[in-house]
Amino acid sequence: MRFYDGPLVVKVHLRQPPGGRATDVADFPAHKTAYALRDVTALEREATRHGPAIGAYAHALLAVPLPWTRMRRVYALLGLVKRYGAARVAELCERALAVDLVDVTRLKRMLALAAPPPPPAAAPAALPLARYLRPCTDYTLARPTPEPPHDA
Repeated sequence: MRFYDGPLVVKVHLRQPPGGRATDVADFPAHKTAYALRDVTALEREATRHGPAIGAYAHALLAVPLPWTRMRRVYALLGLVKRYGAARVAELCERALAVDLVDVTRLKRMLALAAPPPPPAAAPAALPLARYLRPCTDYTLARPTPEPPHDA
């Protein structure tokens, strides 16, 4: 099969037997190659990029005879890093590996139930003066003075 861009031949795939497939790895976008090829080492490298504890946890997740069956768990771990931050997940991964807890669902639950980190102490902001500030007397209504009764 030939693919053309105008008169120019762009790609040629050889004929395959019935039911066969031909996929050229070079056709995948560079950032999607690891997903398409089920590259578990690239997945471990991505996890290690967030911290050594997260990389060790990903390695423990993938340390099975068929590691590509556990890739979704590592994707879930990377999702936790995105959601909760690398520091919190790395701390929890260290504790989980210390007690041999290799379950991303429990990590997720532990992160969700944990108290959120204290917000950074910020200096109290001074309130800016209102641009159209008027005295409160501008908003009061003048009461009419009662008229004396007319005697006729």
